[in-house]
Amino acid sequence: MKKIIFKTIVVLFCLNSFLIHTYANESVKYPDYAYYYLGEDKFENFNRKMFLFNGALNKYAIRPVTVIWTSIVPKYGIQRIKSVYDNVLYPRRLVSNLIQRDFREAGIETARFLTNSTIGLGGMFDPAKRFFKLYPNNEDMEQALSSLKIKKGPYIVAPVLSSTTVRGLFGKALDAGLDPSSYMGSLIIAAVKAGFTVNNAALIQPLSKTVETTYADPYDIAKKMYGVQCYINENNLNKKEILEKQDIKFKNYNKNLIYAQKFDGILPVKYDKSLIDDEIKITDGNFVLEDETIKGSAVKDNVLYDGGLIPDIILKDFNPQHPVIDAMRTVLFEIEDATKSIWMETSIWNRSFQNRIKTSSIEITKDKDKCKFRYIMQKDKNSPVAIIFPSIGEGVYSHHSVMFAKLFYDEGYSVIIQPSAFNFSFVKSMPEDFYPGIPEKDIVYLKQTTKKAVDFLQEKYKCKFKDKIVIGTSYGAMSTLFLAKEEEEDNFINISKFISVNPPIELTFALRVVDENANTWERNPDNLKEKTALAAAKILSTLEAKEDNDLQIEQLPFNENEAKIITSFVMHQKLSDLIYTLEGCSNSKKSDIYKKINSMNYDDYTKKYLARYMDMNKNFSFDTSLYKIADFLKKSNKYKIYHSMDDYLVNLEQLKKLKSYAGNKMVLIDKGSHLGFLYRKEFIEDLKKEIALNKKTSL
Repeated sequence: MKKIIFKTIVVLFCLNSFLIHTYANESVKYPDYAYYYLGEDKFENFNRKMFLFNGALNKYAIRPVTVIWTSIVPKYGIQRIKSVYDNVLYPRRLVSNLIQRDFREAGIETARFLTNSTIGLGGMFDPAKRFFKLYPNNEDMEQALSSLKIKKGPYIVAPVLSSTTVRGLFGKALDAGLDPSSYMGSLIIAAVKAGFTVNNAALIQPLSKTVETTYADPYDIAKKMYGVQCYINENNLNKKEILEKQDIKFKNYNKNLIYAQKFDGILPVKYDKSLIDDEIKITDGNFVLEDETIKGSAVKDNVLYDGGLIPDIILKDFNPQHPVIDAMRTVLFEIEDATKSIWMETSIWNRSFQNRIKTSSIEITKDKDKCKFRYIMQKDKNSPVAIIFPSIGEGVYSHHSVMFAKLFYDEGYSVIIQPSAFNFSFVKSMPEDFYPGIPEKDIVYLKQTTKKAVDFLQEKYKCKFKDKIVIGTSYGAMSTLFLAKEEEEDNFINISKFISVNPPIELTFALRVVDENANTWERNPDNLKEKTALAAAKILSTLEAKEDNDLQIEQLPFNENEAKIITSFVMHQKLSDLIYTLEGCSNSKKSDIYKKINSMNYDDYTKKYLARYMDMNKNFSFDTSLYKIADFLKKSNKYKIYHSMDDYLVNLEQLKKLKSYAGNKMVLIDKGSHLGFLYRKEFIEDLKKEIALNKKTSL
């Protein structure tokens, strides 16, 4: 499941081509990504209805069949059947290559077919790749039609087939004609064909479920995914030789790269001089000393800046590239056996830790959706409970949340996973006037949902948790500290420890960094559509290397601009889901909402949805920073902060100020950027010591 989700997410990461699109002469800050890859959605009304139909068909007819299938055949068997089916499709790939006049690839496909059909036992295994380095390329007839300059035509959601185009429909028809199982008539062949069909359907179920549950508008996401994948296929950007050439360029590009020498991802804005005093007052949301641009880290040429910040944890052999690239290493965060199972995720026999986490919901607002949370209980129901607040926009299925849950569970905790206040599903359960983005107000509802979740479980299992601990990452880390301050005052939930990992210190500052990074297209305007799709192909190649245990973590194959494109898309997608929900859009309604969404960044969101709070409080930037709770941070001993010294969402002055508040309650990590150190054993081991149940001293 995790690999499927990761593959989904990383493809979506790379859809952000940052090209300027114009609707009725109105320039937008983010393009309609699907438009650039697929053109105008001429049949959107029909397509959305058909998308809903296909979703219902899959949920109530296809998925139950795949549950039976995956409960009979283990994951290894399903993968071998898929390999056999791929081998059978050799005629399709051969003809496609011949039409494209790619005779070299046609020869490779023939050699692969002969090798895998014999040594590979009918295609069950791939000795052609493993021993002879003959790599597969999944060519089809739509790619052949594209090479003949046949236009794709409008985007269509077809019954059962789902996302396609007019050209895609013809391509699929030709593919069927080149599938040997389509024209070999016998009961045995028909049974084999049915088995292949069910097997393939089983493989896409985790992806389908992820799209259904993770995004506010699954139709839009599915369209984007199809568009970028088509572009990659049409332009052969996934071929190994092309990626290898890019890898050589990348290595030359980074050969003399100086780590974080001058990070330009932060707006050159100005500090009020009072920022360097003990009493901090921010009046206009603008930050920086004099006219200098503050660097996005406290590390320069791998040497600490002057300022008294000394790391508590050294990440040896981390080999940093750039803070934004390093932050992408957060996807490497894995806890052993968290997702491991010999069965597919949809199987009733899959008892991996991830699949044992249960989902429930609680009512917060009458006549609104219930708020979902996930949990897993220890055998001793009275065991301590860990409550997880994820990063901005993340829901209860967040990969990081699952990994943290496994870590805490192994240490003897029951676990509750909460959604982010910025998550669209959380907003759907809140009152109509709830607009996330003010930590002090967000925590009112997070505290309420947390208390109700704790009470629900204690009532359900007739238990009383011995202790409660909260851990949060990124914006969830900021929320954790605001909750700690609230708990200090009223002890509403009776939480004893609060762990905050990479909290933004000044939220408006951090979000402006995100907005500034989204302007990468202005500095690199050439061929961005191709560059974006190429970045997607790079990530998929990296994923394959990871699956084959051939991934070298020391250097990710991205340059600074690609990393900004990727991370900026992720952040804007979360904002897109939020605005889509706040505007009350129906999944089946054709709407111009994306014109509005693509015209807004986080600063625009703040001005539009939080304007009345800003009008009421001229110190808005101060109130959305950790300076707001400075007195608490100085006095309390119930929290621990982990922060990296090259986090690109903070700067040196902010880190120094936070350190002056927290003292030894703040652990500084020399590298790893924003959450890019989560996978490192140094961090994990230190966190385990912090949460150990036999620890005699409290924070």
